[in-house]
Amino acid sequence: MRIGVLTGGGDCPGLNAVIRAVVRTANGRYGDAIIGFEDGWRGLLEDRKIRINNDDRTDRLLAKGGTMLGTARTNPDVLRAGLDRIKQTLDDNGIDALIPIGGEGTLTAASWLADEDVPVVGVPKTIDNDIDCTDVTFGHDTALSIATEAIDRLHTTAESHQRVMLIEVMGRHAGWIALNAGIAAGAHLILVPEVPFEIDEICALIKKRFQRGDKHCIVVVAEGSHPAADSGFTLREGGIDEFGHERFTGVAQQLGAEIERRIGKEVRTTVLGHVQRGGSPTPYDRILATRFGVHAAEAVHAGKFGMMVALHGTEITLVPLAEATRQLKTVPLERLREAEAFFG
Repeated sequence: MRIGVLTGGGDCPGLNAVIRAVVRTANGRYGDAIIGFEDGWRGLLEDRKIRINNDDRTDRLLAKGGTMLGTARTNPDVLRAGLDRIKQTLDDNGIDALIPIGGEGTLTAASWLADEDVPVVGVPKTIDNDIDCTDVTFGHDTALSIATEAIDRLHTTAESHQRVMLIEVMGRHAGWIALNAGIAAGAHLILVPEVPFEIDEICALIKKRFQRGDKHCIVVVAEGSHPAADSGFTLREGGIDEFGHERFTGVAQQLGAEIERRIGKEVRTTVLGHVQRGGSPTPYDRILATRFGVHAAEAVHAGKFGMMVALHGTEITLVPLAEATRQLKTVPLERLREAEAFFG
């Protein structure tokens, strides 16, 4: 077979490990040819590709962050309009099946292709862990480890200077990084997009800590967090970008300035940003990405198309792409309530 592979959306530790596993499995077991399309869906739209060989260079990809194929975001409308061109590119290159590796946008486009009877098997990736129908996505553990270590370091300097520290982490619609890193690093408050925050409650919690003699306060803030409508505090509007996403204007920085104004306590803000995406994947993400790649290649040979590989417990399973992309997996309220036992 000739199998196409692409990596779409934001980069993520573990992408190269999936590519390696697909190549080692498909070529090593079945003698397949692997064609990598560059820069996500753009490579299919523009017919830009490379041959990925089962050699030492590919084998060394396991621990390398980023993606050897490059990645890019593509406007959903452009993708919709370009489905026929994508199918033509696949036909021109003799591609028997396509394995797109990506998050919500990439897998949604994969589902569209599946509806057009294109043989597709999706692989879920996102540091935000917001893909439904899988327990976890690779990349999340690496981002979580980076965020946790950063918060650990901020604890010591915040306590030394008796400061309030706000740490902004990624999470546009889902607060999994904020929740898990906040719990792991002993944060005193965690703000997530799923639950609008009240500025009065935040200030009251911080003041109470210092009144009882605590020396510092650590607040973890997901980038998509926002105040309640009647909280008396609003964020600057940043408009909408070319992909239909809200442009964030820095919730932690604005919130920190307001807290400092209200309670008269020194506040410092740290935005981790793309640091969370970079570097070598953790052992957990290397293993999960590898297993996803192996099972995606096997699903192609079994003819199980229109599916996405997923982790359920300790087993890798297959779920329909249409079901996996129906909604985002957000933080349940009961998970946040578990963390609330440690707030304050």
